[in-house]
Amino acid sequence: MSITTRLILSSALASVMAAGLVAPAAAQSKEKCFGIAQAGQNDCANLSGTHSCAGQSKVDNGADEWKYVAKGTCKDLKGMTADEARAAMAMKK
Repeated sequence: MSITTRLILSSALASVMAAGLVAPAAAQSKEKCFGIAQAGQNDCANLSGTHSCAGQSKVDNGADEWKYVAKGTCKDLKGMTADEARAAMAMKK
């Protein structure tokens, strides 16, 4: 395999992984838990679309903010699924 082919394949794989199409094994053992992130400690984009980057939460325990937690532990942390978080946000309106 030529170096050019290797570079193209490596670049394509990196693009797919960056797009989230290939989940790393560690992420498969985690789940999004809403309503437990402290201000500035969210893992990524929120449900309301006000930001898309990690660490941009403004308040503690925002219903639309999430953190990755070990699968099966969200309820123990008093967190919510995405559907529960959407319902909680809709009730506030």
